Amino acid sequence: MTDEKDSQPTDNPDEPVTTRRGIRSFVLRQGRMTEGQKKAYDRSWPKYGLTREDGMIDPRQVFGRQAVLNLEIGFGMGQSLATMAEAAPEQDFIGVEVHTAGVGALLKAIEEKGLENVRIYNIDANDVIDLCLPDSSLDRVMLFFPDPWHKKRHHKRRLVQPEFVQRIRHKLRVGGIFHLATDWENYSEHMMDVMSEAEGFANTMPEGGFSPRPKERPQTKFEHRGLQRGHGVWDLLFRRTN
Repeated sequence: MTDEKDSQPTDNPDEPVTTRRGIRSFVLRQGRMTEGQKKAYDRSWPKYGLTREDGMIDPRQVFGRQAVLNLEIGFGMGQSLATMAEAAPEQDFIGVEVHTAGVGALLKAIEEKGLENVRIYNIDANDVIDLCLPDSSLDRVMLFFPDPWHKKRHHKRRLVQPEFVQRIRHKLRVGGIFHLATDWENYSEHMMDVMSEAEGFANTMPEGGFSPRPKERPQTKFEHRGLQRGHGVWDLLFRRTN
């Protein structure tokens, strides 16, 4: 899941989860890594981890090649990201997640699948966008099932806001895709309103509506269970036009 969280630090006090002040879209949950996740973290973070202190990266140097570059914001426990990276070894993937348990789980999956095309940030996505990624460097940004902040008084915490969308736009190349998905109908309507009004974006759907789930987005167990119960899922795919 995605979000900006309370001002609690990560496990590393020298690198707080965010440098941004004000309203945050996430709340840090103090879940602990399993022993397997912890061991994977200790073994593999030095190779696959990226930090704010690395500054503005050159993806070609990070991955050692020029390739399609994807960013997933809030990858949760990392199952979808690992599945996508395994299915597209010719592409590169950067994942962002503030919860260390999710980072450990993804590192464990990376080891099990032998993936070389994934790198991870364990900080607020806003810092990654502002401080770490060059403009026009991304081919696709994915925001799947962010915290819906369903109570009306909390809507201001939703990550999808006009200012955030414009910052995403500048990191995408022209023609790049911003792919959003949610299982909250009210949030889907909010996303559609914001994206439809966003300068420099156009809906990829000819009728300007929601998209069928692209085959590139894996269906999670959580999503499958929700669909069986009659819950909806809404995908939005918008292309950067200028």
